[in-house]
Amino acid sequence: MRLTVVPGNPLKGTVELPGDKSLSHRAVLFAALAQGESQIENFLVSGVTRAMLEALRAMGVAWELDGSTLRVQGQGLAGLRPPAAPLNCGNSATTLRLLAGAVAAAGIPVELTGSEGLRRRPMGRIVEPLQRMGAPIRAAEGATAPLILAERPAGARLMPLDEDLPVASAQVKSCLLLAALAARGETVLREPGPSRDHTERMLASMGVQVSRRVVENMDGRLIYETRLTAPETLNLKPLRMRLPGDISSAAFLIVAGLITPGSEVRICGVGLNPTRTGLLDALLGMGADLRVENERDEGGEPAGDVLVRASRLRGTSICGPLVVRMIDEFSVFGAAAAYASSPSEVREAEELRYKESDRIATLCRELGALGIRTAEWPDGFKVWGGRPRGGVTQAHGDHRVAMAMTVAGLASAEPVVVDGAEMMNESFPGFVEILRGLGAELRAEGEAVSGVGSDEGEA
Repeated sequence: MRLTVVPGNPLKGTVELPGDKSLSHRAVLFAALAQGESQIENFLVSGVTRAMLEALRAMGVAWELDGSTLRVQGQGLAGLRPPAAPLNCGNSATTLRLLAGAVAAAGIPVELTGSEGLRRRPMGRIVEPLQRMGAPIRAAEGATAPLILAERPAGARLMPLDEDLPVASAQVKSCLLLAALAARGETVLREPGPSRDHTERMLASMGVQVSRRVVENMDGRLIYETRLTAPETLNLKPLRMRLPGDISSAAFLIVAGLITPGSEVRICGVGLNPTRTGLLDALLGMGADLRVENERDEGGEPAGDVLVRASRLRGTSICGPLVVRMIDEFSVFGAAAAYASSPSEVREAEELRYKESDRIATLCRELGALGIRTAEWPDGFKVWGGRPRGGVTQAHGDHRVAMAMTVAGLASAEPVVVDGAEMMNESFPGFVEILRGLGAELRAEGEAVSGVGSDEGEA
């Protein structure tokens, strides 16, 4: 599907977003592991969550979706049943990694597979520690999917883990914490940066003994430590919660409002978990006219309204813990940097090479197609800034690249074309309609870009 962005119109209005993608993934899976009925409001219905929903159905979990309200009939870990066929996780690494942890805890035989792109992504960081816990799991050659989990002997429990994770990753951490629910004793995970803590917050609300703290090691570096003590009898409380809007989706509207002259956009009910607000800090450092209002609690997560006005941005440098706190927002950060008055640099972000696309390479390539000078490094990139001239860009099968190039075209000198724009539905169905409602001129050719998206998702 080809989307043409015609620049020139200011964006004005108020927007409410679908539920947070990361929270939606966790909420439905954790509800399946609970005892009793859970109700989750403002659940994100898109390609990104379809894979998880269908995988749970294949393992015997009953759920009902009424609009954006999801009801799940949880029967605990013991209620998961071996599926009749391999579980297709689509393009969703979050689905695969979280399911691997839950299935390892349940001890049932499962094959986890997915799209060609997902089968290229590295899985050794979950397979090896799960094996050390005693989980009967193996990966394909190259430590990639499909992952094969065999049945665990009746009565056998996993071993607790004491692990230094080489890279801060909420997906890896969450996988291991889920497996730790079936271990004997306390599991301790240490990360070099502050990965998002949605799993810890949600499990704690369900009665699991889990804690986080920051400690200083002998070299003076901060280590982010998570501890989970497995209960003798796992009986998770059902969830009753309303999910806040996804800040990773809000990021595209925030940058759109900042770079498009004459714009003023308010985004209501956005999740503001401090492990996810790195982009806001980066944009403020670039001189963004941005403020948070009406702060409140939504389902145990901080939330608020974000108001942005068109701004003259300057370049910035990003590295260290800030990278982890904005790891999903670098594509749209690149769009903001393309309009800055001075260069921007990103370092210590090699993890971007292992997303739905190599986001360092694809971002530099597509900004270059719009006339923006860039440089690519093994662990980051540099954007010189200015103003995109317009041109034809490719999504590379990556929903965030597709949306970032759409945003980049809102104030360019000439129209910007995005090929493969249907990928937006993987995480943000309705993105095009929302931009149009704010005043943007977008012309679609080919497959529709609205609706609930495909059955294959990513997070």
